[in-house]
Amino acid sequence: MTHLQGIAASSGIAIAKAYRLEAPDLSYTKNSIEEPDREIKRLHDALEISKSELEKIKEHTRNSLGDEHAEIFSAHLLVLSDPELIQPMEDKIKSENVNAEAALDETANMFIDMFKNMDNEYMKERAADIQDVTKRVLAHLLEAEFPDPALINEQVVIVAEDLTPSDTAQLNKEFVQGFTTDIGGRTSHSAIMARSLEIPAVVGTKDITKKADKDVMIIVDGLDGDVIIDPSDEQIASYKEKQAQFEEKKKEWAKLKDEATVTEDGHHVELAANIGTPEDVDGVLDNGGEGIGLYRTEFLYMGKNQLPTEEEQFDAYSSVLKQMGDKPVVVRTLDIGGDKELDYLDLPDEMNPFLGYRAIRLCLERDDIFRTQLRALLRAGVYGNLKIMFPMIATLDEFRQAKAILMEEKDNLKSEGVDVAENFEVGMMVEIPATAVIARQFAKEVDFFSIGTNDLIQYTMAADRMNERVSYLYQPYNPAILNLVSNVIDAAHAEGKWAGMCGEMAGDEIAIPILLSLGLDEFSMSATSILPARTQLLGLSQEEMKGYKDELLSMGTADEVVAFVKEKAGLA
Repeated sequence: MTHLQGIAASSGIAIAKAYRLEAPDLSYTKNSIEEPDREIKRLHDALEISKSELEKIKEHTRNSLGDEHAEIFSAHLLVLSDPELIQPMEDKIKSENVNAEAALDETANMFIDMFKNMDNEYMKERAADIQDVTKRVLAHLLEAEFPDPALINEQVVIVAEDLTPSDTAQLNKEFVQGFTTDIGGRTSHSAIMARSLEIPAVVGTKDITKKADKDVMIIVDGLDGDVIIDPSDEQIASYKEKQAQFEEKKKEWAKLKDEATVTEDGHHVELAANIGTPEDVDGVLDNGGEGIGLYRTEFLYMGKNQLPTEEEQFDAYSSVLKQMGDKPVVVRTLDIGGDKELDYLDLPDEMNPFLGYRAIRLCLERDDIFRTQLRALLRAGVYGNLKIMFPMIATLDEFRQAKAILMEEKDNLKSEGVDVAENFEVGMMVEIPATAVIARQFAKEVDFFSIGTNDLIQYTMAADRMNERVSYLYQPYNPAILNLVSNVIDAAHAEGKWAGMCGEMAGDEIAIPILLSLGLDEFSMSATSILPARTQLLGLSQEEMKGYKDELLSMGTADEVVAFVKEKAGLA
């Protein structure tokens, strides 16, 4: 028996034999060739086969997970059609008389190394895309069998160094009971997809591939982050009992689908969901979501060659609003930049794009893009309970400018005789510490706040949340973060406004009692987290939690906060 500790990425327990998902042998010999045209044809044949496979994977992903996840493969398909990548390969074949394998591999590695060394998370992700895609092409050139998880037809736990998006998208949950990897974190593509598929997953074990042989029995505990290789009969029996208890819990949670979220002492809070596409709404309703706290509209803009039209946006927004009926839908206006770039916008290269030309900063300068989106939203607003939210607001002037443009477009539409939403709220994301510090000034002018903790934490702690070397500083429970959150909530309430949260923290078991103590009104999270959160909140007393507020805010470290909350909220 071997026990490994990793990161619990997707809840549940999996018990099955190991299926090692390993890359094929892609070693090759660099040869001099006499017919460059023949090698170029071989290259293009391999590219076409790869495109065909990715189109099928994209469609499979769209059907099983929705558009947001399928767009990952749009990026991969763009790589396979990118002349800036393909042309240098052809040139290398012609000028150096090398075989297609060498031209592909050497050119791809040049781009991968270049992108990996950039101080830009988006470009680093592009390096991963190129690596994933060119491995597939190289396998076809070598006539090697490329791993195809869709062919798995027995119950297994997948063991891999990492799972690419194309691997994860092909997992059939009927057979794939869970997976575990050497690397990765809760925000990696594979972890996000695992949660959407509800497949138990533990990532970041460091060396599962070195420890787990093919067909050995494995237990993956996606609740606590444990992986047990070659467990004893007693351990299997124990985990089967834990698995059964978790399944019973899920059945109990399902009974709460249509219930309001009311604490033990009668206080109602709203549990909403974060979505990226209209297809995600089914998951929200199936999990008892009381609203949508964050509709990320940038997915309408990604994986395309041009900006979406007003009509395309209107169709998407109105679809979500109609499906949600009278339940609130908070739509975040375009949040492009940082780690989300659009090739067709030709945005400037920046030393630190996360702190650069992005979100509302881009929209206020490119108001042609902004106005098109606002018109579509205003038109769609007649079909439901619309709330509009501006991202990355740093100053009152930015909020005022954005709202002024919104109201101008409302007047323009009305003058054109177009029906528009009348009674909608206008709010803002709180992601920047400067905004949280002077929240009282903002609260006089906004209708609501939504706290984006993913960015607020990394900006406050000056620690890139994607950088493993400083990941220890990504501390949601740090008293500095809690004081900023508290300040925002108090500022909203002082002006009779509401405050929500749409970062990962909102659905976190430790954070929920803290946020209840601070008076948070709306918790927005992934759809699959709603029912567990509702169950937890039904067993908490807000008055009791509020009694701990001052003590929590005066603590010195995140560890002190966690220990205190576990004791007081019965999580020890």
